Amino acid sequence: MIFSSFFPDTDAPSAYAADYRDLWNRGYRGLIFDIDNTLVPHDAPATAASAMLMKRLKGMGFKCMIVSNNEKPRVSSFADAVGCGYVYKASKPGRRGYLKAAKLMGLPVNRVAVIGDQFFTDIWGANRSRMASVLVGIISPKEPPHIILKRVLELPIRLAWSIEKRRREG
Repeated sequence: MIFSSFFPDTDAPSAYAADYRDLWNRGYRGLIFDIDNTLVPHDAPATAASAMLMKRLKGMGFKCMIVSNNEKPRVSSFADAVGCGYVYKASKPGRRGYLKAAKLMGLPVNRVAVIGDQFFTDIWGANRSRMASVLVGIISPKEPPHIILKRVLELPIRLAWSIEKRRREG
């Protein structure tokens, strides 16, 4: 299918409701997270919930990284607050940021899963990097204009994904 390179391996209502036990059982040991509208609303600081999620995941044995297209001050302050390493100005959907994160975690790409809210950046970049991809629902509909435009452009992919997902579920 024309859109299949944008399709996630799976999806979840939110980053907080993803099935991390299943990812662990399938052999994934590293998790890469986007920040904005994946863990917190756009431009929001880290929250107690985001810090607790990272603590829980590390307690399960996962290595966690933040990979973002944002500038260093935004990414480093968020990552420090939740206790993760980070890659800033990652140029998603390019592979560089994802591969750097896997290397920093000391893991091969086939043991890393990416959790994000956008088809064109998070999911496509993960798929291009040969990492598992988990599409999560957005936290807030309040977004900057350039993200709103991407959401509109994603609509045909979102529709095709929902059809594919129903087909997979039988």
